[in-house]
Order: sequence, then C-alpha cells, then structure tokens
Amino acid sequence: MSDRICPWWLGYFLASPLRKLFGNPEKILSPHVREGMTLLDVGPGMGYFTLPLAKIAGPSGRVIAVDLQEKMLIGLQRRAKRAGFSERIECRLASGKSLNLADLAGRINFALAFYMVHEVPDPDRLLSEIAAALAPGGRLLIVEPSGHVSPEKFEKTIKLARKAGLSTVNDVPLGSKLSALLEKGG
Repeated sequence: MSDRICPWWLGYFLASPLRKLFGNPEKILSPHVREGMTLLDVGPGMGYFTLPLAKIAGPSGRVIAVDLQEKMLIGLQRRAKRAGFSERIECRLASGKSLNLADLAGRINFALAFYMVHEVPDPDRLLSEIAAALAPGGRLLIVEPSGHVSPEKFEKTIKLARKAGLSTVNDVPLGSKLSALLEKGG
C-alpha cells in the first residue's frame, strides 16, 4: 500500500458532520445525481459522500463504494446500516492494482473521485477503469485539495482522464478545491 494513502483511522474524522461547514455533500452532489442512478464512489473512506449519494439516488438507486482499505469499508457499512441505506450501498475492496469493476463496464451513471486521485500510484489506470465503468453520457467529478495538489498536477490528471476517453464538461466551482466534471461520449 502506498504511504500516500490516508490512514484508516482518519476516516472517523473525515466522516464528521462538522465537515459540512466546509462543503455540504448534498449541495455538491445534487446537481449531478438523480433518483435511480447507479453511482460509483472511489475512495469513499467511511462514507462522507457515499451516504448522501445513496440518499439522493433514492430506493431505486445504487451506490458502489470502492476502497483499498477494508477498515474504511467496515466503517462505511456500519454507517450505512445506521442510516438505513445498507440495501443501496455495495462495498467493494480494491486491490493494489485494480478497482475490480470489470463487471460494471458501461453501467455507471455518475462517479466521484473526491480528494483521492493524488493518493494513487497509477492515476492513468485508475481513470481508465473508471471510464470503462461509465455508461455513455456518464460523468465523473474529480475534486482535489489545492493544498496537496498543484494546478499543474491537476491538469495532468485531467489530461489522463481525456486519454481514457472522457471529455471535460466544465470546471465545478467548489471554493479553493481543484475540480472538474468529465463525461464519457457515446
């Protein structure tokens, strides 16, 4: 495992409701998510965005949460059960080499990569796997912290997403965060 990955125990802090003071997940996600969608949350930690995704997608929606750390997924499953969303959320353990999404090829309507692409040793592979999972017209929202990621490095990430077959829809203004919305053609 890369030493750049957020330690699992920080997941408790990252899932704190106080975090909403700096960015409300429902406000960030609601312009992109509709009821009944199939969603992908990559690197969800303990579900700060996963639970709101499940809420917005409603009972007919589905959220696949993929993380490299099993302890993060265990925490997410506990939180999903308490919120009444365990039937809507599927947790998957990624390997060091793959997100293990081959069975979802072309089925994801919206994917979220929030504050995690900079932690991945092979962002090219990551973005290619996400692009393959997206349905035609499916979108990916990438958000990175400006304190950890330079604008130049973020632009390299966007170029890799384009190489994977995604086109930039627009930049999504999220304060001091670096963000872009991309779409799979089709």
